[in-house]
Amino acid sequence: MGNRLSKLATKTGDDGTTGIGGNQRLDKDSARIEAIGTVDELNAAIGMTLSQPVESDIASTLGEVQHRLFDLGGELAMPGYTLVKEEHVVQLDDSLETFNQQLPPLKEFVLPKGDLATTSCHLARTICRRAERRIVTLARTDEINDNARIYLNRLSDLLFVFCRILARVDNAGEEMWQSKRIRANDTPEEK
Repeated sequence: MGNRLSKLATKTGDDGTTGIGGNQRLDKDSARIEAIGTVDELNAAIGMTLSQPVESDIASTLGEVQHRLFDLGGELAMPGYTLVKEEHVVQLDDSLETFNQQLPPLKEFVLPKGDLATTSCHLARTICRRAERRIVTLARTDEINDNARIYLNRLSDLLFVFCRILARVDNAGEEMWQSKRIRANDTPEEK
């Protein structure tokens, strides 16, 4: 593949638009560009997670996910083009089943905290949910590959499972949400 970006400061976006496939220009805050940008942000957050020490099987899975997210961004930038396929969703389902076997069942909500690997994975999970919402919004007006939306839905589940695994690796464990937690300065409620 030759040089795709030989000049980065094109100045073509100075008017508040950006180019996508088919020589189209869209406003930078259009639903499509919001979806593309959020998928890109998700990929960067996963890269941040991978910059920390994580188990090799998690790192390998997330590395593959990063490639699929580039495919998804490309798909969104080229309307009518499909790169995310059902087989990619099935791969996430298989990974979810495999990794989830390492974990005890959940009885409470987990607080998004821990070491840097765990918290950056939580951040990636929440960005993934936002990317999914952006694609749902875009699908109201444009035809979108269902597998793209489903992929993000499964990925957010997988990222949550990874957060749980990473929390155990850092020996901090998971802290569960307590709805009626009594703080040091609070007095217990009277019955």
